[in-house]
Amino acid sequence: MENAMLWVKSFHIIFVISWFAGLFYLPRIFVNQAMASEAAEQTRLGLMARKLYRFMTPIAILALIFGLWNWSFYGFYLGQGWAWMHVKLTLVTALIAYHAWCGKIYRDFAAGKNTRSHLWYRVFNEVPVLILIAVVILVVVKPF
Repeated sequence: MENAMLWVKSFHIIFVISWFAGLFYLPRIFVNQAMASEAAEQTRLGLMARKLYRFMTPIAILALIFGLWNWSFYGFYLGQGWAWMHVKLTLVTALIAYHAWCGKIYRDFAAGKNTRSHLWYRVFNEVPVLILIAVVILVVVKPF
């Protein structure tokens, strides 16, 4: 059973890395889209955003499924000594919300309703970086 869980953990890590690649790149597309002045460039960037969002959503779901499967192996325990897991789960929830927000932004661009500047998207792009740093420290160091 322990060997099987190593496979589950491996796939969880693979899908989390892949999800984060999308979370890092999609807002960069938004930066460029907010700066684009030509219709052809807007269309090309919109197509890139749509394809990336549609690709990264199933990857996010797989990351969550394998994460829950891995966590279930340990009995979903959240008692004393597992306070780091509470914080991690809160950050994962924030990532899910961020992912959904990216979907809304993509749809706003597609509908011609973007009202934010490229500078706003540059700051927005840093959110998953900060969450990644916090999650890695929580999982490795378990500071609580």
